[in-house]
Amino acid sequence: MPRLFTALEVPSVIGERLSFLRGGLPGARWIDAENYHVTLRFLGDVDERTASEAADLLVGVKRDPVQVSITELGVFGGDRPRSIIARVQPNTELTELQAEHERLMRRAGLAPEGRKFTPHVTLARLRDVSAHAVADWLSLRGGGPALDYEADRFVLLSSRASTGGGPYMVEEAYPLGFGVDDEEGETEDDETLW
Repeated sequence: MPRLFTALEVPSVIGERLSFLRGGLPGARWIDAENYHVTLRFLGDVDERTASEAADLLVGVKRDPVQVSITELGVFGGDRPRSIIARVQPNTELTELQAEHERLMRRAGLAPEGRKFTPHVTLARLRDVSAHAVADWLSLRGGGPALDYEADRFVLLSSRASTGGGPYMVEEAYPLGFGVDDEEGETEDDETLW
């Protein structure tokens, strides 16, 4: 049974820039650049029926492309750090897209997400790394790069690895900006990416 989640992909040129931050922190398990993403909604380990229903519901999402702005480096876990992240600046389009995913996944029968949406890209998972070591690592990077891109699709990703961090597989891709009403009020015909 696959572990599923919806996400915005990180373009390879942005991923490459973020990957330059890797290293220099013993105990960090660095995520491969090709697995960088911004999680929208974690579905978890779901049965085939729920996975299929979720994938079908996501086809109905008709939104404009989303501007993604990576603003700074950070950490999750406070005094017991568990991951190094690149923070993504929340904006209306991103927040509304995530909220729609939340509504659709509840319609598919999933429990409500218990955590507040904090958009980010996970760069490393940490194990037995002190808060002091993480603070030192962050201070040497000066806040990290400011990077912007436009996401023109979201994806349904799967992971079969038990430890997190990939490898991830794109199960379905859904265009953003496709099927949104144009200025004349017409709607483009639906078609798949495959």
